[in-house]
Amino acid sequence: MKQIVLTLMMLLGVSGMRAELSVSLLTLSPGRDIYELEGHSELRFTDSDRDLDMTVGWGVFDFDSPGFVYRFVKGDTDYMAASRPYSDFLRINSFYGRRVTGQRLDLDSIEAERLLALVEQNLLPENRVYRYNYVRDNCATRPLELVERAIGESLVYSRGDSLDGATWRREMTRYHANYPWYQFGIDLALGSGLDRPVNARERCYAPVFMSRYMQEAVRSDGRSIVKGDPEVILEGTADGGPAGMTMWCLTPMSVSCVCLLLTALVAYRDIRRSRRPSKSLYTILYGLGSLAGSVLTFLMFFSTHEATSPNWLYLWLNPLCAVGVISVWLKNYNRVVYFYQIVNFVALIILIAIGLARVQNFNDADYPLIVSFLITAGEYIYLYRCHIKSTSPSKVV
Repeated sequence: MKQIVLTLMMLLGVSGMRAELSVSLLTLSPGRDIYELEGHSELRFTDSDRDLDMTVGWGVFDFDSPGFVYRFVKGDTDYMAASRPYSDFLRINSFYGRRVTGQRLDLDSIEAERLLALVEQNLLPENRVYRYNYVRDNCATRPLELVERAIGESLVYSRGDSLDGATWRREMTRYHANYPWYQFGIDLALGSGLDRPVNARERCYAPVFMSRYMQEAVRSDGRSIVKGDPEVILEGTADGGPAGMTMWCLTPMSVSCVCLLLTALVAYRDIRRSRRPSKSLYTILYGLGSLAGSVLTFLMFFSTHEATSPNWLYLWLNPLCAVGVISVWLKNYNRVVYFYQIVNFVALIILIAIGLARVQNFNDADYPLIVSFLITAGEYIYLYRCHIKSTSPSKVV
């Protein structure tokens, strides 16, 4: 009789138990588009009693919204938090060939419920939109911060918080290895702030690293925040990852070296023939410099993006490059242009010294272009001096 009673009590206990809320961190491997090169993070919530199985991400944006490109350049890009059924998450990422791994978080029932409440509050219409920051507030940093709020403490990286030689620029270069033109643009647009040392927590701006961080992160009492090893949910396909390496002849370095060679040849021809500088060369070279300088002016003085100022490349690329364009269309040599090119020549020498001293890490492809501008500046100075020697002062304007 006692055995029957005990069996009934056990059955009643089991039937009265409810499935606990389970939370996992899902990480997508790097994709093909430039905004996917660091991967993507989402949280998954599962509870069979509530018929709950959804994922939540913080990487939704509307490219077609009014003024998106302008606001993105200015740094006023708004992203959104969004939820979807787990089945939709799998179907979409399977279609695009993305590799997905999952890490189950070691949370007790109270912590898991608290995290779900925080996420549901974040999903409310009045809270779901946030001001995106590429390295400080994105689809990876958001879930990490919410997990820490749910457990009531900051996680500690078991390998230590300092990483020798790690900077945001070096991290980006690693993720963008197959997209050299994209990295070239970043290196032009973002200044010396991108070269300061970063710790393990700051490297979590990249979902790929954040997954590694969570696997090795512990609470203050030494307990891991993740249960077991990561689980591969979707294997992914080759075409779902980053594009292949750019052909060497189409890289920024190759194009820059060709530009340097053409500049040197044209300048040599002009000096040898004692003729005025080439209109085509100066118009193209300084025209592009002026355009890039206008963009840098906007980024440095009006944008809220991270690390846009100071940018020492402004010594080279600034709106004054327009003087170089105007100079070759003037009828005679101009004294103002002459002094501008002297200042320009000195500024470019200083810029090269700054790069070599690692005050700011320039893209390797910058150096051939900087030398191209040095050559044109030196050419104008030389031809101007030759011109005033062969003409009377009254003919020099």
